Amino acid sequence: MQQVPNDGVVRVFRERRRAGTMSVITGLDDREISEVARTLKRLCGTGGTAKNGVVEIQGDHRDAIVAWFEAQGRRVKRAGG
Repeated sequence: MQQVPNDGVVRVFRERRRAGTMSVITGLDDREISEVARTLKRLCGTGGTAKNGVVEIQGDHRDAIVAWFEAQGRRVKRAGG
């Protein structure tokens, strides 16, 4: 995984894993990671995890995730491929 700056911007990018794709979200505060992961898994209708300061959602759901963060009034960037 690439190194990202800690500048208060939420970054959403795609990562290839084995036979599939993961949507990876970085730049979140440690206190909110588990709640955001739970909400995004429900929003995308898929599985995922929150570990090591990163939220991982199964599948390429970057558009829905970016739209959700923008609706929350957060600064969000769609990063990577």
